[in-house]
Amino acid sequence: MLHLIPRPLHIAALRTAHSIRSLWWHATSGTVTGCRVLVIDPDDRVLLIRHSYGSRRWMMPGGGIKRGEDVLVAAQREVREEVALTLVPLVDVDFSIEPLGAGRNHIHLVAGWTDKAPVPDGREIAEARFFAVADLPDDLARQLQGRIPDWVKAAKAARRAAA
Repeated sequence: MLHLIPRPLHIAALRTAHSIRSLWWHATSGTVTGCRVLVIDPDDRVLLIRHSYGSRRWMMPGGGIKRGEDVLVAAQREVREEVALTLVPLVDVDFSIEPLGAGRNHIHLVAGWTDKAPVPDGREIAEARFFAVADLPDDLARQLQGRIPDWVKAAKAARRAAA
């Protein structure tokens, strides 16, 4: 249904909603549960995205987990919505708790593999690209800095263990 809204209007609405949501997070002390998805291609490069709103720094795809939704199902849904990819296999890699304003962000790190190119939705996701782990962009989201190489190793180990 949202695809019926003209793209510039939809992006403006996303930016407004993100600003309101950020204010809410900073004013309340609730807990948000989400997933961050480490998408790996056959060359062991990782997928990073830039949103059309917020900081516009490079980050991994992901988003909120709906009440009662399985973590792996949520990760697959987010990646499909944001960059039109289906990941096989998917493995649960890590869990962390990060500050989110006055509250907490419970984050499940999920990894998945693809041999396809990402197709950003052009609304929420402005850009999507694979990067070599040794050549990550300088404007990487703070939460990811210095962590991606270890996550790739952990993802590969989790994949081997699940096989």
